[in-house]
Amino acid sequence: MNKAERKMRYGMAGGGEGAFIGAVHRMAAALDGEATLVCGAFSTDGDRNSRTGEALGLPPARVYADIESLLSGERALPKTERMQALAIVTPNHLHAPMAIAALDSGFDVFSEKPMAATLAEANAIADAVRRSGRHYALAFTYAGYPMVEEARQRVLRGDFGTIRRVEVEYLQGWLSRPIDADGNKQAEWRTDPARAGLGGCLGDIGSHAFHLAEHVSGLSVEAISADLTTHVAGRQLDDDVAVLLRFHGGARGTVRASQVAAGEENGLRLRIHGTEGGLDWAQMEPNTLTLRWLDRPTELLRAAGPGLTPAMASLLRIPAGHPEGYIEAFANLYRAFGRAVRSNADLDAPGLSDGLRTMRFIDAAVRNSTGTEKWTPLC
Repeated sequence: MNKAERKMRYGMAGGGEGAFIGAVHRMAAALDGEATLVCGAFSTDGDRNSRTGEALGLPPARVYADIESLLSGERALPKTERMQALAIVTPNHLHAPMAIAALDSGFDVFSEKPMAATLAEANAIADAVRRSGRHYALAFTYAGYPMVEEARQRVLRGDFGTIRRVEVEYLQGWLSRPIDADGNKQAEWRTDPARAGLGGCLGDIGSHAFHLAEHVSGLSVEAISADLTTHVAGRQLDDDVAVLLRFHGGARGTVRASQVAAGEENGLRLRIHGTEGGLDWAQMEPNTLTLRWLDRPTELLRAAGPGLTPAMASLLRIPAGHPEGYIEAFANLYRAFGRAVRSNADLDAPGLSDGLRTMRFIDAAVRNSTGTEKWTPLC
């Protein structure tokens, strides 16, 4: 197999000129030289779509007007040339129809989160994954950070004893003013129920926080009590979230997410405490994992430094003291996805089960916040 054949060939839906997350996906996919973008349907605006394809160096014949023509056009190509997987980087309401169409057409899928606009749509995607047998991955980026994996491994091996507390907060301030009503495109669709789905802040960053809580702790939430608030007048979806968590086995926790925490940038922080000690990780200082103990001094672990678990080696690219961050974490997910696609192996990245869990969380949080029951089961 030559070098070109070792690369995963992928297409992209969305992510056209002026979009944020599409460029992030392309950078992450390209970082390790194991994936190459071969086609796309980047925008419903024909001129923007064409300009994006041209800027990315794609031949005009493989810059498609819509998802239907992309899938049919790629299927018509020889197997050695067509895309193998589709990256979906659109607003939430398009995730399900695009993912289902791609899976049913025989392509693997790497989708932005949340999985879909509603739980029913998420279940429909799950059905498509099962009947197609294709790989399905989700962009829960923070699972790709090396020190998050270090934290997960240490919880898994029991370093902290029995887990009692899991706390995640994700604070942003960029929606503190009504920029969604003033034409900001990134804000506009995220606060529109027709495009964002059930939750605003809840679906956008609360989903990340919830995923991190279960992913690192290894515990499963059994019930939640939620308070969803909209602070900015006229906004149709929540912009501030607080959720109490009850885990199977007795642990308790919280998810706090806000996009109206004025002055905050991207304040994602995870803390887990057990009977013997706990951990503390913050996304804005991603190379440091703090370990605190009941009966001995606090430890600071550093990415690529001494004392890390063997599993860390494959997630690090550069020597200690050279910062690795968001793009590198994202690239770890793409590398795992690409290797699964090329070798038809198991996917070692967030996928279907993670997506369904977060959609059940979003659905339960909305129902609990608008209802009268104190606790809502997370089935």
